[in-house]
Amino acid sequence: MHFRKLGRSGLDVSEISYGNWITHGSQVEEEAALSCVRAALDAGITTFDTADVYAGTKAEEVLGRALKGQRRAGYELFTKVYWPTGPGKNDRGLSRKHILESIDGSLRRLQTDYVDLYQAHRFDFETPLEETMLAFADIVRQGKALYIGVSEWTADQIRQGAALARELRVPFISNQPQYSMLWRVIESKVIPASDAEGLGQIVWSPLAQGVLTGKYLPGKPPPAGSRATDPNGSRFMTRLLSDDVLTRVQQLQPLAKEAGLTLAQLAIAWVLQNKSVSSAIIGATRPEQVHDNVKAAGVKLEAELMRRIDSVLGPAVQSDPALTESPTRRP
Repeated sequence: MHFRKLGRSGLDVSEISYGNWITHGSQVEEEAALSCVRAALDAGITTFDTADVYAGTKAEEVLGRALKGQRRAGYELFTKVYWPTGPGKNDRGLSRKHILESIDGSLRRLQTDYVDLYQAHRFDFETPLEETMLAFADIVRQGKALYIGVSEWTADQIRQGAALARELRVPFISNQPQYSMLWRVIESKVIPASDAEGLGQIVWSPLAQGVLTGKYLPGKPPPAGSRATDPNGSRFMTRLLSDDVLTRVQQLQPLAKEAGLTLAQLAIAWVLQNKSVSSAIIGATRPEQVHDNVKAAGVKLEAELMRRIDSVLGPAVQSDPALTESPTRRP
């Protein structure tokens, strides 16, 4: 495994991190989930990402059980707050009430005294940003989180948050956006703003919901048991499953072979070529997927190969920065 600093902080994270959106507590049985976490640890992954909303809080519980008994200082544990976790009006958002109550719930489910990184899962337009950032600062001072970050914030929102973080003297170090060969909307605005403010990118879906593994074929139904057949995941994949996109993805296969990589490894290595990316989050339903994907760590892709990838994908690539604000994105 290779490691990078998270933004301009002193925190080292594994280039490949393990995330449990969709899978833990929902798509796979617990024993399979535990096996995947063990595989991640065996492969040298030290960074684990989850959120209170995943599987209705069950994902945090599963991850807590999976990491129980591990040396706490030996791994980095990230979780998030924003999306509804209950029926009440205050069971959502980034109010002081919800943040302070949510961190305690997450710590209880994760069976730990602190998380390394506590992230605002989206920007809350209904709560003053000053209230949100002060609540995060208090959590850091209480020792319940060591650092704070955000997910899917725009460039302007990141700059506003960073200004308040400096004023409050709180370590604001990361953004967690979607990023892949096919989804590059952060490149023109979010990454420059993050770089200027010292935030590293912890990117999710580097495999574009599994499309960049090559398992989805144009003109063919999705493989049984794949994410495209799961109600919780398929709603984020409509555009990705077009015949044009899938045909272009298949044309990447020979490029991956030339590089001595699987298509999945090529896709993960591609996002890691961006120096602003601190870590790429992978998920898994089988330990074999973890062992395969971690081989992308430390891989250097030649500039000519990167150019050929761009040529193949062409108009299939989404790069409009306005899509960062899309209300239809996943929790």
